[in-house]
Amino acid sequence: MTELGDASVPAVAAGFRLQWEEAQGNHVLLYPEGMVKLNRSAGEILSRCDGVASVAQLVSQLEAAFKVQGLRADVIAFLRMAHTQGWVRWS
Repeated sequence: MTELGDASVPAVAAGFRLQWEEAQGNHVLLYPEGMVKLNRSAGEILSRCDGVASVAQLVSQLEAAFKVQGLRADVIAFLRMAHTQGWVRWS
């Protein structure tokens, strides 16, 4: 695994699909064996993991969207957990 840093570019891993689920009232991560219901924070982060935006850009987008600072550590922690679960990959 390449170390996750500000220049890393995360994407939802092959075999998973992120979508808004109106019935659930939040984002869900779909995969052949099932579904993961995501909390709002997880959905906001994964919805920006498009394989184009870097971690630094993701953090900047989230901080602007929620008018807060200091989200980098939380975003990195979530992305590492999501990678361990197989939900995301990065380059």
